[in-house]
Amino acid sequence: MPKLFHLVCSPRAESESLAGARVFLAHFQKARPDWDIDEMNLWRDRLPEFDGEILQAKYARIGGRGFTDAQRDAFAVAERMAVRFSLAERVLISTPMWNFGIPYKLKHWIDLISQPGLTFRFDPTRGYLPLVEDRPTLVILASGSDFVTGMNRGRTDMASPYLREALRFVGVRDVRFVLIGPTTGPGEPIQAARESAHRRLAELAAWF
Repeated sequence: MPKLFHLVCSPRAESESLAGARVFLAHFQKARPDWDIDEMNLWRDRLPEFDGEILQAKYARIGGRGFTDAQRDAFAVAERMAVRFSLAERVLISTPMWNFGIPYKLKHWIDLISQPGLTFRFDPTRGYLPLVEDRPTLVILASGSDFVTGMNRGRTDMASPYLREALRFVGVRDVRFVLIGPTTGPGEPIQAARESAHRRLAELAAWF
């Protein structure tokens, strides 16, 4: 059964990013009822700290050394996360923008799956090479500012370029962004931005 992997990055059940994801998924499942939706909520699923044995395992692999039993067990956690992501034919990431960038939980996940031998490798003559096969990926990014029309209140979107580059590094280049914002301030602009984004998400879901 083909799979869409949905990475939920907001801790708020009523968040704008998750509301947008629900709109997209409702239309996606109508278009592809035989697809499985694999949801990972970064605030419910345990993410191990990137220290101790798992960190030592990374450097052992970089240095071409074998794992100890403890390193192997620790690295297996990151491996399962990377495989879960890699096996999906489609990827959906729904996230808020925090302090111009991404939530720390999302950065944590990226740090865990970005491992040598799992999602990238290093060639002395060619540099870093991705190991993940490209697949359509959609990022729903909600922000207190309006980065669609340019009324961004003087803020800078550092989340979009970071996510695009982090995904490209492991091999995922087919990435689209749907921005939702503003999510704070007067009600009328918030509602207009929400409706516009939801229409776009419904359209994307039909062929994504």
